[in-house]
Amino acid sequence: MKKLKNILVLLFPLMVAEKMNAQDPSFSQFFSSPLNINPALTANINEKWRAISNYRNQWIGPANPYTTGTVSFDNKIFQNLVENYVDENTRIGIGGMMMYDQAMAGVLKSNYASFNISGNILLAKGAGTEYNGTRIRHNSKIKMDEGAEHRLGIGLGLIYGLKQLDFSKLTFGEQFTGYGFNTNLPSGEAALSKMKPYLSTSAGILYTYKNKNTNIDLGASAFHFNKPRQTFVNDDKQYLATRYVVHGNLEALLTDQVILNANGIYQYQSGASYFSVGGALGYYIPNDERDVIINAGLWYWSNNAVIPYIGLGYGNFQFGLTYDITISKLNAAAQHANTFELSLIIRGGSKPFGGFIPAPWK
Repeated sequence: MKKLKNILVLLFPLMVAEKMNAQDPSFSQFFSSPLNINPALTANINEKWRAISNYRNQWIGPANPYTTGTVSFDNKIFQNLVENYVDENTRIGIGGMMMYDQAMAGVLKSNYASFNISGNILLAKGAGTEYNGTRIRHNSKIKMDEGAEHRLGIGLGLIYGLKQLDFSKLTFGEQFTGYGFNTNLPSGEAALSKMKPYLSTSAGILYTYKNKNTNIDLGASAFHFNKPRQTFVNDDKQYLATRYVVHGNLEALLTDQVILNANGIYQYQSGASYFSVGGALGYYIPNDERDVIINAGLWYWSNNAVIPYIGLGYGNFQFGLTYDITISKLNAAAQHANTFELSLIIRGGSKPFGGFIPAPWK
C-alpha cells in the first residue's frame, strides 16, 4: 500500500498536466483580453489601433502553479489608405496575439500564437440630431446621432499552439536511490513523449447597438473546431476540446463625468464551465493635455472568487489591476491562494469617425 501511495504521489503532477491540456487559460480581466474571447472583437475599438498586454499570477504560494501572459495588437485596415473610405459603414480589422502559460513552477509550459481577421458593417442608423457629447481623447464637442445604430460583426481566427512538459523537473519511482532522487536516471516511463504543435480555428459573431448615451455589445464565439490531438502519453483519445463563449458588455453615460461599464461572460470547455459578471464606474476628469478617467468596480467569478478592479486611463493609456478574493474551498487552506492580474492598453492613430462612449478597454 505504501508503494502504491508513492507511485500516485509521483504521478500526480503528470495527471494534473493531462487535465490542464483540456482547457484554455482564462483571465479575471476578460474584458481586457478581447482577442482571447471572440475574433469578432478584433479592431472593435474607438481608435485605429490597439496594443494590449496581460499578466496573471494565479494561486501564488509555495508551488506557484499558474502564470499567464499575453501581448496582442489589432488594427483597422484601409482606414487611411483608401480614398473616400467611410469607416462608419464598413470596418475591416486584423489582429494577432501571443500567449504563454506555465504551471507547476514551469513543469508544464504552453505557448500560443493567433491571427484574426474581422469585418463589421452598419445595418441601420436612425435619423440624428446634434448631440454635445464629449470625446475623451480630444476633449472637444462632437456630433453624434441621437437615433439608434445597429452593427453586425464577424471574425475568423487561426491558432498555433505548443505545449511542453519539462521531464527534468519531474521525479519517478525508478529514480529514487534510497537517499533521494537522481533525475539523471531513466524514468522508466517509456510511454511519455513530447507533445506535437497544433493548428486550430476560431470564429465569432458580434452585434452592437448604440445611441447617444448607450453602447451594447453582444457576442458568441467558439475556439478549436477541429479538436487537435493533445497528449503526453500517446493516447489518441486525448484532444483539445472546443471552447464556447458567450459575452456581453454595456457602456452608458450616467452624467457628463460618470460612466458605467458592465459586462459578463460564460465559457464552456471539456465539461467545465464558468461565468463572470460585474461592472465598474468611471469618473472622467477633463484635461487640456491628456484626459484622465478613474475606474473602480467589482466582478464575481462563479463559485471561485470576488474580484475588485481599479483602473486608470491617461490619454491613450489604460492600466487595470485586479485581485481575486477566493471564495472556493481553497480559501480554507493554511496558506491562502493569492491571485492578481495586470493589464495595459495603448491606443492610437485615430481618424475621426464620429463620437463614442468611452469604454476604457475599447
